[in-house]
Amino acid sequence: MTSTPVKDRAPAAPPRRPDTRVRRPPARRAADWLTAFSFTLPALLLFGALVLAPILYALYVSLFNWGGFGAPSDYVGLDNYRRLSHDPVFLGDLWRGLLLVLFSVCVQLPFALGMAVLLNQKLRGRALYRTLFFAPYVLSEVITGVLFSMIFAPDDGLADKVLDPVGLDGLGGLWFADQDHVLATLFLVMTWKYFGFHMMLYLAGLQQIPAELHEAARIDGASPWQRFRRITLPLLGPTVRISVFLSVIGAVQLFDLVWVLTQGGPDHHSETLAVTMFQFGFKRYQIGYASAISIAMFLISLVFALVYQRSVLRRDTEGALTTMRASR
Repeated sequence: MTSTPVKDRAPAAPPRRPDTRVRRPPARRAADWLTAFSFTLPALLLFGALVLAPILYALYVSLFNWGGFGAPSDYVGLDNYRRLSHDPVFLGDLWRGLLLVLFSVCVQLPFALGMAVLLNQKLRGRALYRTLFFAPYVLSEVITGVLFSMIFAPDDGLADKVLDPVGLDGLGGLWFADQDHVLATLFLVMTWKYFGFHMMLYLAGLQQIPAELHEAARIDGASPWQRFRRITLPLLGPTVRISVFLSVIGAVQLFDLVWVLTQGGPDHHSETLAVTMFQFGFKRYQIGYASAISIAMFLISLVFALVYQRSVLRRDTEGALTTMRASR
């Protein structure tokens, strides 16, 4: 008996799953949109009144030569913005702001990260150390400025009295009155004030890293530096990126601490964009020019935020959006 060959048959197409989604009527969907809009309307009104309206008004005023009294009438167009491009004080503010950003990112944040890694270990009294290091951030900028103006007072301040007995009196002197040292002294105060905040951010991120990863790496013979480089730093990446973002924006908009300590002196060597804006707006009554400076600050912050989000925070935000969509 001979067997006849069986012709190859195309595989059957899998059965189509029935569409079990419930189609809501248009009236129901419109009601859902109306409900969502009613809940977001108060927030939108507050945002428009407290954020968008002041920005638009500052943009409008920046087109006038206005002293702040009466209605703006002397229209000058873009002259205030052209003045910015030639103002040595404004250009100096940009340079000093860049220096403060570099100091913050390259000195303050690594110091905060090192302290966070140290205080994440099993140390006696680490809760007390965490409280002491975070306490300066709780103080207001005005209190901090008054405190350090007394500490760095020439000849009679605590800093000079501490340095003199140990033979380091050459480091003291005119802390905030010397053009060559004022920015470094200001950054020292900024680090004392703000590093505790970033340290607590890093501590929160470190406590989210599973201890089993470090234990497995330790068993495999990895050194502490290798564990930090290969495990801690990559897993702490989202926290570090947020910390850098907050540090840069804070350095660009720094005002109250500088105003209390130096008011931008001596000879504009510690002045920032916010201090210059305040000087022109409320000391010289050049509201139009001060508004142009405020718009420049806003654009610098906005451009940095957009570029940073697209290039640095994109992976973090995409992961969050993917998780939210998957959980629906």
